[in-house]
Amino acid sequence: MGPYTASVAHELPGLIEALHGPLGEIVDISINWSATEGPFELYEIAAIAQSMRGGQRSRQRLMVIDGRLGCVKLLVVPHMTSQALGVMMMRCAAARSVSGSDRDTKLFEIADCVMRTAQTESASWTSRMRDSAATGSAAAQALHVMGRSHKV
Repeated sequence: MGPYTASVAHELPGLIEALHGPLGEIVDISINWSATEGPFELYEIAAIAQSMRGGQRSRQRLMVIDGRLGCVKLLVVPHMTSQALGVMMMRCAAARSVSGSDRDTKLFEIADCVMRTAQTESASWTSRMRDSAATGSAAAQALHVMGRSHKV
């Protein structure tokens, strides 16, 4: 499932409802972006793919949702993403097989690149969150916000 509007916060009740069963009571939702960063749109996904060729690392928008029974990391895919790119991203995220002809497409190139940068960002962010929690940093506590997105 993905965001249907630009307002991730408005979709929070549906996200919590969808995750309540597998995760239990939701106790914390953390994000790695600020509300001041503005909307994240489709053209930025293509720019991310281009920047990866130059060796630069672009940050993906991620969420960590903690429940009493488990935790899940989610990749936020912009609501304006085309259905075709969204499907390809979901296939990459789920490690589903992609045919040779689909692998030779721009959609696969972008989806694969976005997933790789999201995985890198996820590992880096998780490390920063652990370090902040160990030091009791107020910055770590400031990350607790809510939203809805695609699973990484």
